[in-house]
Amino acid sequence: MGAVVEQGRRTTAAEGDVVVFLIGMRINRLRALRHWLPVFKVMPEMLKELSADPSSGLLGARVHLAGPREFVVVQYWESREKLYAYAAAPECGHRPAWTDFNRRARKAEGCVGIWHETYLVPPGRYECVYTDMPRHGLGAAHGTQPVQRRGESAAERLRAGRAGA
Repeated sequence: MGAVVEQGRRTTAAEGDVVVFLIGMRINRLRALRHWLPVFKVMPEMLKELSADPSSGLLGARVHLAGPREFVVVQYWESREKLYAYAAAPECGHRPAWTDFNRRARKAEGCVGIWHETYLVPPGRYECVYTDMPRHGLGAAHGTQPVQRRGESAAERLRAGRAGA
């Protein structure tokens, strides 16, 4: 069964700042399974943990295959404070996973690479449109609304987002 398609042109219902967190891994040495497999396995565990706790601040996440050896997770967060709190919380999955990765990385000699980028996007600096799509990306994280509420063109929607700023 597929996701529900929302008919017509829609845009995100996000209000205020948007927090986008990208995190990825690259398998540098395929045969070094014992070095990269633990890194590969821990992300779904953390996403499951975050999804089970609505107060965590994770609004949505999507895993993408970025190349034959690269994986990227796009995450949308309620706030940067909640993102940072999860990353630092000793009782949550991230801290032990990060400690384990650093310990393994010293022995792995570049077998696996990881990276992340955090974007804090103020109102009026993000714009999106979805036509006859299930909820996706920012629209899945914050919900959607008819595009007319923010403007028919990308330029109008960007201006509308700054009106309250």
